[in-house]
Amino acid sequence: MKAFLRFLLLIAPFLYMMLIFILSSLPADAIVNTPYSWDSAFKESLHLIEFGILYGLWVLFFLVRGTFTAKTSTLAAILSIAYGFSDELHQYFVPYRSATVIDLVKDTIGVIVLFYIVKISYFGEKLPRFKKLLLWVERLNSKKAEGN
Repeated sequence: MKAFLRFLLLIAPFLYMMLIFILSSLPADAIVNTPYSWDSAFKESLHLIEFGILYGLWVLFFLVRGTFTAKTSTLAAILSIAYGFSDELHQYFVPYRSATVIDLVKDTIGVIVLFYIVKISYFGEKLPRFKKLLLWVERLNSKKAEGN
């Protein structure tokens, strides 16, 4: 079971990036279209969490590999923000989609928020429950598990 979970966490960021690409290739209302006036605001707010989730999946990827450090945390943030930029570029060429700087800013804010949470919990002393969860994921690394 641990090996399967480890495998899932290793492929998760790549699968999630594929999902983002597929959804960005569709019209904005292809998956969810609510009759409410707040539909657009709801979808726009998803930018704040969409790339934060991607950063989180990269963190899990590096934790499972046993290579999570402050540098790989920064690398995960850079990869997530860069993918946000490439997603906006991709949407520029998709009919019925738009690419805006404000969307990229929202993507970046989502990454930075989770980056800060990881920084103060994993590398600091705040949010001990979150740190405990991250350390549990890190123990899925087969090399570290053998060493214990």
